[in-house]
Amino acid sequence: MSPLSSPPPAAASHGPTSRPSDWLLRWPQAWARPGATALDLACGSGRHVRLLAEAGMRVTGVDRDAPALAGLKGVPSVELIEVDIEDGPWPLEGRQFDLVLVTNYLWRPLLDRVKNAVAPGGWLIYETFTDGQQTIGRPARPSFLLRPGELLTVCTGLRVVGFEDGFLQGQAPAQGTVEGNTPPVNGRYVQRVAAVRETGTEAGAYPRYQLQQG
Repeated sequence: MSPLSSPPPAAASHGPTSRPSDWLLRWPQAWARPGATALDLACGSGRHVRLLAEAGMRVTGVDRDAPALAGLKGVPSVELIEVDIEDGPWPLEGRQFDLVLVTNYLWRPLLDRVKNAVAPGGWLIYETFTDGQQTIGRPARPSFLLRPGELLTVCTGLRVVGFEDGFLQGQAPAQGTVEGNTPPVNGRYVQRVAAVRETGTEAGAYPRYQLQQG
């Protein structure tokens, strides 16, 4: 897909060698669930599709970029949908998932559909660029940048378990990789949320959403 128009190199690299989002990795309770279903919207070449499938999830990856999806064909438990969701019908009408994942993608007309795709008891994990990114690189257009606190509004009706809105410092290549083969991750302004569509538990029953300890 090209919702970011011309995304920065760190955001555009979605190949199998790209590191997964650390925000997704922070919430294994959302995806380390064999047999559960996951939707990766604007999945690119599948850095997260592969992770979720390896965790035993049944994954639906959606993107309009046929060459990017080609490398995912044949991956067990993965359904691929090649479609332009910005210029065509929503391909997932009536479907819900135990995890809905969106990274480095924003198309505001779809935000309600994205939230409605979260099944009861399911998670929404969303991370993308926010206002401020235009001061250091791309994307720079306001239509591709979240406004301060915007994801909290998107999650109205869900229980927000984690939320961050600020600047992430750049990272060097991960240890054990050959420098030059794995590009550094540039610093970026991001907003990210982890939220749950609660099922309505009995009085006195409180789910234990595990938070990261510092």
